[in-house]
Amino acid sequence: MAENAPEKVHKEQTPKEKVPKEKVAKEKAPKEKAPKEKVTKEKASKEMAPKETKSWSLSGKLRMMVIYSIFVILLAFFISVYFFSRKERMDSAERESENLIGSISNGIHSDMEGYKELSRLIMVEEHVVAYLRAKKDDVDRDMINITRNGIFDILNVTVNVDSVFIFREDGEYMSTNRGIYMFDHERMETDEWKADILAHLGRSVISVNSNNTIFKNNNRPVITIGRAIYDVLTQRRTGLLLMNISDAVLEQEIAATWNDNVCILDTDGQFLAGNELIKKYYTKGEFGDEVVHKTKTTKAGKMLVSGAKMEEMPLVILCVTPLNETFVPFETAYVLIFLLLMVVIVVFVAGGFITRNITSPVFQLTSAMEKNREEGKLEHINVVNVQNEIGMLEDGYNNMIDHVNDLIKRLIENEKILQKAEMRVLHEQIKPHFLYNSLETIGFLAMDAGAENVHTALETLGSFYRNFLSKGDREIPLKREICIVQDYLRLQKLRYGDILKDEYDIAENTKECIIPKLILQPLVENSIYHGIRLKGEEGLIKITSRMEEDVLHIYVRDTGVGMPKEQIDKVLLPREGERSGELPESFGLWGTIERIRCFCDDDDVVRIRSEEGEYTEVEFIIPQRRMERTEDEEI
Repeated sequence: MAENAPEKVHKEQTPKEKVPKEKVAKEKAPKEKAPKEKVTKEKASKEMAPKETKSWSLSGKLRMMVIYSIFVILLAFFISVYFFSRKERMDSAERESENLIGSISNGIHSDMEGYKELSRLIMVEEHVVAYLRAKKDDVDRDMINITRNGIFDILNVTVNVDSVFIFREDGEYMSTNRGIYMFDHERMETDEWKADILAHLGRSVISVNSNNTIFKNNNRPVITIGRAIYDVLTQRRTGLLLMNISDAVLEQEIAATWNDNVCILDTDGQFLAGNELIKKYYTKGEFGDEVVHKTKTTKAGKMLVSGAKMEEMPLVILCVTPLNETFVPFETAYVLIFLLLMVVIVVFVAGGFITRNITSPVFQLTSAMEKNREEGKLEHINVVNVQNEIGMLEDGYNNMIDHVNDLIKRLIENEKILQKAEMRVLHEQIKPHFLYNSLETIGFLAMDAGAENVHTALETLGSFYRNFLSKGDREIPLKREICIVQDYLRLQKLRYGDILKDEYDIAENTKECIIPKLILQPLVENSIYHGIRLKGEEGLIKITSRMEEDVLHIYVRDTGVGMPKEQIDKVLLPREGERSGELPESFGLWGTIERIRCFCDDDDVVRIRSEEGEYTEVEFIIPQRRMERTEDEEI
């Protein structure tokens, strides 16, 4: 014990204490009680001394750390306020510029839609149609005056249309000028100035000064709406329409914004409306369809130059916003600093409690929910074993999962019942026997009156409706669907004559395949009205079928005007896509595609191939289904 005591005392002493005195006290301790008690107290006091020194040192370090942290936070706060205020000024200026440009652009687009509608009305005005159809020798001053008056009747609703020019295919033209115009005859002798108008096949095209061909004598620019005119009967191009709109339309839209720092130019930099001084900030090709922001330094200070080209128009809207430097008030900064410090204190105090009792359980709960979402499951979770609000949230989620599963089941059943009911209502709306008897009676009267062509047309129509109704069946063999298309085309040929040609290449092993009723007739109708008829020349519709690996492939091909890729993508959107807005123009084609998808329970069953101006081909891919009964009735 005597040998170990000095070593133990040595370990517990600080470096400043003397080892010999302590060693002697330890050696005498067993013999004398009083010294032992005294030594014990001294030892205790000596053991506490280093701890107090250590605690004070740590407290000082923490104090200095807090001071430094506060200094850093304050410095970072001031720097952040400065840079964030600058960024906010820039963001605010950009937002205001974008809103201003968007407002002017929307207003101009709205105005132009109205003028496009006026141009469409002029195209179909009876006197304009008569003027374009008339032979060159039959056109006289009276016909021109009558045509001009017909156009003025339409233009009475507006004062911003300066003039309308109607060009015939033989080079003659007439106009309704409200001013004097000059022509670039050398340019008009070429087709370059009207090439984009002809390429749009009757759709409107907006340009400035008719592609720099027709100018007003006061050097004021005009916005020109050009359209190619096609005869509604023959579908041949009969002329060209140019509607010149005053630049006052643009000035009105700018004036409505109460902003003087805006101007409108054409893509070549020609000033059209607004503040002409802003024109100097424009660089050709610098602005696209989206709003572009540029910062430029001038004598007046920094300027934010924002601009964008208008969609489908050769117009550029330019906006200039001064970027003046402003300062944040110090009083506001002091208040913000005080609030920041209070927030820091509260956050540190509440952070631990929130982390233990709220954050961690919520993270566990959300992780379990996210795992369910990633795995595509609607299942219960059990990760929070506490009886508090978080546990109630978990129970609520599990109850919601049960409710969602029940709703999904009910929605699926209701959708099936609704589809069946809609099909039954559709077929019940037509009374077949009354229709057949009426057609036969009218056919008998036509035959009795010697109108054999009418009798033949009625027989074809009766055959079409017999196959169309198909005794209420929703699914029919392919050969009956072909009969429906043949009857329909025979009726259409009575109207369009030799402009329609049809061919069929139906494989024998596909004729008995079951398909949804009326999936080919809407495609053929779409080919006629949106393809061949718009092209204005003889067209061919060819229907082909073949079987590949127990899958039926049906092709409907026409030699019409074709479809652009954007329209194809829009038509092929699946039924879960964006269908809450207005329906597409080719509604028959879209509806047929949706029926095929429902029939096959698959979205990837349609292919559309097209080349604009050449052809369009639609392919249906249907799993093979053959009839289980024998077809005895005459097709």
